[in-house]
Amino acid sequence: MSDERLPEPEVTVRRAVESDDTVLLEIDRTSWDASSGFPSYQEAVRESFFERSGPEAHLVAEYDGQVVGYLRLQDKYPFPEGAGVLAVNGLAVAQTARSRGVASALLEAAAAEGRLRGARKITLHVHSTNAIARRLYERHGYVVEGTHPKEFLIEGTYIDALDMAKML
Repeated sequence: MSDERLPEPEVTVRRAVESDDTVLLEIDRTSWDASSGFPSYQEAVRESFFERSGPEAHLVAEYDGQVVGYLRLQDKYPFPEGAGVLAVNGLAVAQTARSRGVASALLEAAAAEGRLRGARKITLHVHSTNAIARRLYERHGYVVEGTHPKEFLIEGTYIDALDMAKML
């Protein structure tokens, strides 16, 4: 028997396609909790992951050949003065694929995509209670640009919302 270890599967990122709908909807339904998302949104009945924005707005992560996460990257503003600012409007990783570099691969791909589009900045919102996500974003160069105190009332507790951004 050999002592050689098999290499760990690699995380790859690609653009979403329509056929990702079912798996992305399942990831979206099971990835959020009260510290990171909105329980009322999770309870809403949705037929399609892509009902709010199509595949073109999503980067998809695969691990060992399976779709395990997504990042929604969109123009932040619909007017020319805001051109060059993109927003991460959702990032989720399947429970079974966490701590494998999936979210980091998605953030790196978003930055590369932003540079390709000529963007100067990427922004996102995060609940102040989501310490794991905040640390992840900070490791990728995001800084807090603003705090919205008591922005949301979730399960009886007021939650601050944080605006974070990264210059490209």
